Amino acid sequence: MNRRTVIASGLAFGLAGAGARASEPAERVALWPGTPPGGEGLGIRDETILRSPNGSPEDIAWPHVGTPAMTVARAATPNGAAVLLIPGGGYTRVAVGRGPSNIARWFAAQGITAFELLYRLPHDGWRAGPLAPVQDAQRALRLIRSGAGKWAIDPARVAAIGFSAGGHLAGQLGERADAATYHAVDSADRLPARPLAIGMFFPVVSMMPPLAHGQSRRELLGANPSEALAKAWSLELNVPATMPPTFVCHAADDQTVKAANSLAMFSALQAAGIPSELMIAEKGGHGAPLLGPDGRPHVWLELFHAFAARHGWLAADAAA
Repeated sequence: MNRRTVIASGLAFGLAGAGARASEPAERVALWPGTPPGGEGLGIRDETILRSPNGSPEDIAWPHVGTPAMTVARAATPNGAAVLLIPGGGYTRVAVGRGPSNIARWFAAQGITAFELLYRLPHDGWRAGPLAPVQDAQRALRLIRSGAGKWAIDPARVAAIGFSAGGHLAGQLGERADAATYHAVDSADRLPARPLAIGMFFPVVSMMPPLAHGQSRRELLGANPSEALAKAWSLELNVPATMPPTFVCHAADDQTVKAANSLAMFSALQAAGIPSELMIAEKGGHGAPLLGPDGRPHVWLELFHAFAARHGWLAADAAA
C-alpha cells in the first residue's frame, strides 16, 4: 500500500464520517468581535446566491459579506498541522458553502485541521478598500494560532492555500504578513500572520495587463486604477525576502486566468530566493476538480502536501 492509497482511503473514511454528521451544525468562527474594521455605519449584510440555477442548495457563493468568518473542519485524529483555505470568486463573490467542503474534509481525514475563509469584498465599500480581504486573512491566521489548544494544533504549523482570486489573497497574506493592516482588537492580534507555507492554485497574480484577470483587477482596484496602484497589488512585483515557501500550480489551457500568472509568480519567487515549486498541467481549465469521483486527490494536492511537509508542516513521523 503506497502513500496515495493511504490518503485516498483516509479521504473515503473522512467523508463517510462527515456524512454521518451532516445534521450537525457547522463550526463557524466570526473573525471580529464586533463590526469589522472600516465598516461602521455601512450596514452590510451577508447575502448568498446559488452558483448554478439548478444546483445543490449547499453550492452557494456570497456576493456580499458583512460577517467574515471561518468554517472549521476538525481532524478526528489531529496531527498538529492546520491549513487556511481561501476560496475564489474574482473578488466579486466568495465561492464557499456554509459547511466544510470536500477539500476541507480531505485535509481533516489526514489529521490536518482545515479552516475555510469567508472574507469581505472591496465592492461593499469597506473603508480599507482592497486591504479589507487582507485584514480578514491576517485575522484568521491569528485566530487559528490563538485557538491552537482548542483545536489541538501547533501554532507554528499553519499553512494557507488559495484558489483563483483566493490564490491572490493567499499571496498577499505572505507578502504583507508584517504589514499592520488594522488596529489590534484583542490579544490574538499579537500573534504572527505569516503562514508556514503557501499554496497558490490556478491563481490570479498580476494586476498589470496583459496578464491581469480583468474582473479581479476591476473588483479589487476599481475600473481605472493607476499604474502605481496596479503594481502595488501585483504579486510578482512585490515578493519580499520573508515570503514563505510557496507552491504554485496552473493548467496551461486555463482560459479564465492565464497560466502566465503562475509562471510570473514562480520567476519572481526564484529571483527572490524563496523556496518554491511550480506545476503546470497540460489540461484542466480553470478551477480543475481537486478530488476525483473516487475520492482520490488530484496530483496538485499531493504535491502541495509533500512540498509543505518538506518545510516543517507535518511532524517528522507524519512527513516520512
